[in-house]
Amino acid sequence: MNTKSIFLALCCLTAFSSYAQHVPTLEEVVNGGLIVTKGESRVNWLSEGNSYSKKEKNPAGGYDIVSYTPGKNKREVLIPASMFVKPGTSDTLSVRSFSFDTSHKQVLVYTNTRRVWRYDTRGDYWVLNMETGKLRQLGAQLPESSLMFAKFSPDGTRVAYVSGNNIYVEYVSDGKVVQLTRDGSNTIVNGTFDWVYEEEFSCRDGFRWSPDGKYIAYWQSDTEGTGWFDIINNVDSLYPKILRFPYPKAGTTNSAVKVGYVAASGGETTWIDLPGDPRQNYIMRMDFIPESNDLFIQQMNRPQNTNKVWIATIGGGAPKNILTETDAAWVETNDQVTWLKNNTYFTWQSERSGWRHLYRVSRDGKDVQPITKGEFDFIEQVGMDVKKGLVYFIASPDNYTQRYLYSAELLGKGEVKRLSPMDEQGQHRYDLSPDGKYAVHTFSNSVTPPRIEMVALPSHKTVSVIENNEEAASQYQQLQLSPKEFVKTRSGDLQLDAWMIKPVNFDPSKKYPVIIDVYGEPAGSTVQDVWQGGDLWHQYLANQGYIVVSIENRGAAAPRGREWRKCIYGEVGTFASQDQAQGILDLARQYSFIDTSRIGITGWSGGGSQTLNCMFRYPDVFCTGIAIAFVSDQRLYDTIYQERYMNTPQANPEGYRKGSPITYVEGLKGNLLLIHGTGDDNVHYQSCEMLVNELVKHGKVFYQLSYPMRSHSISEREGTTYHLRKSMTDYFLKNLPAGGR
Repeated sequence: MNTKSIFLALCCLTAFSSYAQHVPTLEEVVNGGLIVTKGESRVNWLSEGNSYSKKEKNPAGGYDIVSYTPGKNKREVLIPASMFVKPGTSDTLSVRSFSFDTSHKQVLVYTNTRRVWRYDTRGDYWVLNMETGKLRQLGAQLPESSLMFAKFSPDGTRVAYVSGNNIYVEYVSDGKVVQLTRDGSNTIVNGTFDWVYEEEFSCRDGFRWSPDGKYIAYWQSDTEGTGWFDIINNVDSLYPKILRFPYPKAGTTNSAVKVGYVAASGGETTWIDLPGDPRQNYIMRMDFIPESNDLFIQQMNRPQNTNKVWIATIGGGAPKNILTETDAAWVETNDQVTWLKNNTYFTWQSERSGWRHLYRVSRDGKDVQPITKGEFDFIEQVGMDVKKGLVYFIASPDNYTQRYLYSAELLGKGEVKRLSPMDEQGQHRYDLSPDGKYAVHTFSNSVTPPRIEMVALPSHKTVSVIENNEEAASQYQQLQLSPKEFVKTRSGDLQLDAWMIKPVNFDPSKKYPVIIDVYGEPAGSTVQDVWQGGDLWHQYLANQGYIVVSIENRGAAAPRGREWRKCIYGEVGTFASQDQAQGILDLARQYSFIDTSRIGITGWSGGGSQTLNCMFRYPDVFCTGIAIAFVSDQRLYDTIYQERYMNTPQANPEGYRKGSPITYVEGLKGNLLLIHGTGDDNVHYQSCEMLVNELVKHGKVFYQLSYPMRSHSISEREGTTYHLRKSMTDYFLKNLPAGGR
């Protein structure tokens, strides 16, 4: 144990002995404050790579922008809060985020933000000249809080942004505005994306400056022909209001998406002639190759089993297909492409070996060599030190619930080296400086709050401690809760990861009911050895007298190789519920304190769908379930997500039938509570109503709780979270008798 760990343990021991045990109440769990963690694991690295900037409160009011230099313990106020006062007023800008131009003499400030679906990507932008102190609002002629994704031109003389689905360029010196597109409307979207691209491809910022600042390349989506979904707001006015937006459901018409470029000074757009029907293909990624006017474009077919890479040159005619990635199931987007050796090679992630690894690919696509190899998954690229020829990445070959930093030589033979400390078992995250010399390192596990430090790489030597969260660790220990235990279970011949939490007054000689918290779909993973605020909701449930369990079924996003993740292709929902049922029965065989007559299950979103599948398909295993914001019929969900894992309903009708809980309604025997927000733009309330209709048809008794105009998170409006958690608790206590017997 290192000195930090010893010090932390002593602090925790002192706290443990000084306080009586306090079992959190539901109010404390919902309202927070029992365990307060501090510090940020992400920083705003400055472009030269040897320092980073952040917001800090100014004692006189507002926020200063300060910089820190790793290794030198140097702090400098770059921009005092006084420089953010709006001209002619005493009002100070509320800085949501900021970015510098390449000279670091100007800063772009994002403020007065508004939510667009899940994220506040619309607001106001101001430019501050740090030398003259001049602060000026951009797009002043446009509606308030209507600007999106503003960014400096490479030379800092202009800023481009989107407003009202059109793209503008504004000159910093005199405020001259050039409108680059004029066809933006409710159906034509320029420089940003429709709902489904934003949700499933994480596409939001839809335009790019060319490296020479002469052009802007951008996406355009034509949503005409896509089905529109209506959400009815019955609570905010005397008569209902209708929110309409294009939402393509599985097997229906997609938006027509294309990419093009236009001179930053204005003019006609040149559209890039990519082959294929734009409604039957996706353009998920596009960026300029550094120091060139060449665009690197990824185009995926609608089944998402082929990703074609194109290079298109400004003014250069037809694009060239240099690489094609295929898979019998589905392929992923490549989000961390990095150019090497004077832009003659690029990095590329692929599962072609059966494991996800990083490859080095020549610019013409003909030479493909592994940078990492072995029977483990390359989880995520952290960054590079190009001068040292190293790539830093996250992997976990020996424990799928944990995460560690590794390095590999960019021009090597695939060997990898672990850098994260061997005595810190859990999950490690890194925010790497642009030059690859330093990183903000965050370590945590299920019982250890985040410890944040600056480290030098590749030595991983601690340069400075940013936040050790000793107080949060003490607060956690004072509660004297039962720690999350990581265990193994089986589904047939397959070993699964799982965890369990026991009540604080647990008696191993008695039998306890179980509540399983499930997700189970390819988009996420629940069995992770990482700090999650002390798991206070799960701890609260456990302390009502339950064993709380989570099981990682096949198909979940765990680093267990291609076969683990993709064996569920065309079968989403079937393997997951089978693994949950067999997994909990195997745990009961291992642990005599599990009462198989009292097994409950709950989940949200995809987890709600798995809850329903478990309740309907395995009614003799699961006796009580709470399904939240669920997809009852897979045909109701969007094209990109559902078709990625299932193909279309037209091509795979039997898979959609088998995977959809609504198919098995007749199997329900136990207690079922349905919870859904009527304002859910993601998994529509329609999904709940269709299931209710089917349950009623078959004479099945159930309970339902609907939250008016709450979204997929069911978190908006006063009192919502407490009401939801209280309702869940009461339902379990009434229908799944708690306590050891």
